[in-house]
Amino acid sequence: MMNTMKTFLLMAALTALFMFVGQALGGQQGMMMAFFIALAMNFFAYWNSDKMALAMNGAREVAENEAPELHALVAQLAHQAGIPKPKVYVVQNATPNAFATGRNPEHAAVAVTTGIMQALNRDELTGVLAHELAHIKNRDILIASIAAVMAGAISHLATMAMFFGGSRNSEGGGNPLVGLLAMLIAPIAATLIQLAISRSREYIADATGAAICGQPQALASALAKLSQYNAQRPMNVNPASAQMYIVNPLKGGSLAGLFSTHPPMEERIRRLRSM
Repeated sequence: MMNTMKTFLLMAALTALFMFVGQALGGQQGMMMAFFIALAMNFFAYWNSDKMALAMNGAREVAENEAPELHALVAQLAHQAGIPKPKVYVVQNATPNAFATGRNPEHAAVAVTTGIMQALNRDELTGVLAHELAHIKNRDILIASIAAVMAGAISHLATMAMFFGGSRNSEGGGNPLVGLLAMLIAPIAATLIQLAISRSREYIADATGAAICGQPQALASALAKLSQYNAQRPMNVNPASAQMYIVNPLKGGSLAGLFSTHPPMEERIRRLRSM
C-alpha cells in the first residue's frame, strides 16, 4: 500500500514538474506541443512494447513441447494470479535473469534466459516467474509508459527552449533565470522521478509475486542468486531494456544507486524475508 501511494505521489510530482517547466519555458502552447510530441512517441512504443522488447533482447518464443515444465509453471501461476497465460520466450544467455512485457494482461509475454534454468531450483524459479506475472497483473508497462510520456515531454520542452530560446511564458513575461534553471535541471529531475517510479514498482511486484506463489522466501533466495550472478557476469543488453529485468543486468557505476532502475537488492530481500 505504501509503495502504491509512493507511485501516485511520484506521478503527481512528475506532472507538476511538467506543468512548471511548460509555463517557464514554452508557455501554454509550448507545453501542449511538447506533451503531444512525447505522447505520440510513447504511444507507439507502448503499443509495440512487447515486440520491441523481445526483439531487442533476442528472445525466441518456445512451444509447449520444447519447454513443457516452464509452460506448465507459467500456466499455473497465471491461473493463481487471475490473468491469461502469457506467451513464453527464452533468451540465449548464460547469465540468469528474466523479464515480462506487454501492454496489458491479454497481450503479454514472459521471457527467461537459458542460464536461469540451471541456476535456480524449482521453488526459486516459481518465485521469479510470479514476480514477472505480477508486473503484468499490475499493468506496470502502462504505468512506465505514462511516466515516460511526462519525462519525455519535459525533455522535449528543454530541447525546444535550448534551440529556440524559450524562457518566457505565454504572456510575454517570466523570469529568464527560472527558465534557464528549468532548462538545465528539469530533465535530470524528471529522469530521477521516472527511475524512482520504476524502483517503487519493483517493490510492489516483489510483494504481489510473493502473494501469487505463496513463497516469499524462495523469491528472496532467487534474488540473492541472480544478483550475484549478474554482478559477476553482466549481460550485454541495451540499457533501455535493463529496467525490465528482475535484477539489473548491467554493471553499476559510481552513481548506480541514484540512477538505478532497481531498488537496493538488500532491501528487496529484507522485505521478502520479513513477510
